[in-house]
Amino acid sequence: MNEPHNTSFSDRLKAASEAKKAMLAKFKSKPTVTDPHFEERAAMRAAELEKVRAERAEAKAAAKQALADAEEATRQAEADQAAAELDAKRGERKERKALTKAEAKAARDARYAARKARR
Repeated sequence: MNEPHNTSFSDRLKAASEAKKAMLAKFKSKPTVTDPHFEERAAMRAAELEKVRAERAEAKAAAKQALADAEEATRQAEADQAAAELDAKRGERKERKALTKAEAKAARDARYAARKARR
């Protein structure tokens, strides 16, 4: 058997033991490194979350207002339409009454003229 580096049995055992220790050291937990900006980062995240919430609430309020405006515009258009129809009905009724009045006057005048003609 060749012994290239003149290693003895105890040297090999020692090397094997060191290798096992090195393998175990890899699995041990390492000390955690704490971030110096941890609290600042949490505050920044909270501020960003608050900003996003405010933007969403603003968008929701704007959408709600737009819907209310659209409903109000529709309601106003319906009210204007109803008022226009009512005015048209009143105009027609006034016109009919005026015609009826004119016809009644013509009939009265005809009776008056017939009575005058009989005398």
